[in-house]
Amino acid sequence: MVAQRRPGALIRLGREHRAWTLAVLGDRLGCSPATVSRLERRTRVIDLALVHRAALEVGVPPHILVTSLAPLPATAATATRVTASPRDAEEDPMRRRTLLTATVAAGPAALLMGLDEALADAPPPPGAGPLNARLATARTLYDKGEHQQLLAVLPGLFADAHAAVASRHELDQARLSSLYSLASAVLIKFGSYDRARLTADRARTWAQVSGSPLAAAAAARELAIVLRHQDQNTAAQRLMVSAAADVEATGLRTGASAAAYAQMLCTLAYTAARGGQRAAALSMIEEARRASRSLPPTAPAGRLFPISPASVDLYAVGVHWALGDAGAALEAGKNLRPAQFPTAERRARMGTDMARAWWAWRRPEQTARALLDAYRASPGEVRDRPAIRSIVHELAERHPRTSGVRELHTAVVRAN
Repeated sequence: MVAQRRPGALIRLGREHRAWTLAVLGDRLGCSPATVSRLERRTRVIDLALVHRAALEVGVPPHILVTSLAPLPATAATATRVTASPRDAEEDPMRRRTLLTATVAAGPAALLMGLDEALADAPPPPGAGPLNARLATARTLYDKGEHQQLLAVLPGLFADAHAAVASRHELDQARLSSLYSLASAVLIKFGSYDRARLTADRARTWAQVSGSPLAAAAAARELAIVLRHQDQNTAAQRLMVSAAADVEATGLRTGASAAAYAQMLCTLAYTAARGGQRAAALSMIEEARRASRSLPPTAPAGRLFPISPASVDLYAVGVHWALGDAGAALEAGKNLRPAQFPTAERRARMGTDMARAWWAWRRPEQTARALLDAYRASPGEVRDRPAIRSIVHELAERHPRTSGVRELHTAVVRAN
């Protein structure tokens, strides 16, 4: 069953071993017997959270479950050719994968389809250099806002990372969790929330198996962000409260854990703000400020949560904006400078967050200027994010003669 990637069959085996009926397991899970039956019969996972809960109830060991959820291993490598024929690409999955990953010029939609295939059926491990170095390169692509290039390299990274976890080493498992978290983060940028939820769920699974509290925190954060975008603020906030408590329970004895705690508080504050919980949001962002005081102005290279005091102030901009107080958002960000942020992604994020506040304050010229600054720092942060693209289009429709608007709109439209 594991080799055939049938987690539902494993759950049925566990249920029958306990001599439970569908109704008994359904009662324990809070769902109907019909839902349990569908979960056991399906080969495609629809609700990963329910699969986890059911597996836990019937006693499927975590390492067995995660193996059953992994992509099928590739068959023996065969010679393939890149074809420009759409029909050939549709009929031959291996050719289609090769075609999609051969060039970033294929565009985001095609690259997302290629990632879908990698998540369902991993390509042969390419073995193109040390995995740690390639993962660092992938993180650099994210930090630069090179989202399409990152999508192009993810399938090969997933193949190698899944091959590596055969070692059963905790570090390999935590690394795979971090890779899924990274995939979730870039998918969120594109507004591809269903895919992002799948990858975030997988990140949580592998983090649980690895036992790494930092990997678990990263995965929980990505899942909370997805839930927030799917208008499930209560679930997102509950998840972040739990994640922050788990990180705090480590004792915060290292810089990495202290940074993780500050990041959890920031995400929790923004999640509360998006849910309209003003007092909780403001309280949490102040707690995040206190937690960040011991952090250096620039995070050490390679840190999973590269947060700094300036990053917390940037989150405060978003918190006030989400609470509907554009004036307070602008006040929170008035002393922020691009030089305080070491990556292009964060510098561009400063521009887009300030632009949202200026737009809510009905200042089109300042909005356009902030978005141009963001675009120059990292085009992908403006081009790929649906909410920011929407502001660009609204600016062009309502204020076409405002300084900077035509330049901004032309750049974004041409890029797409």
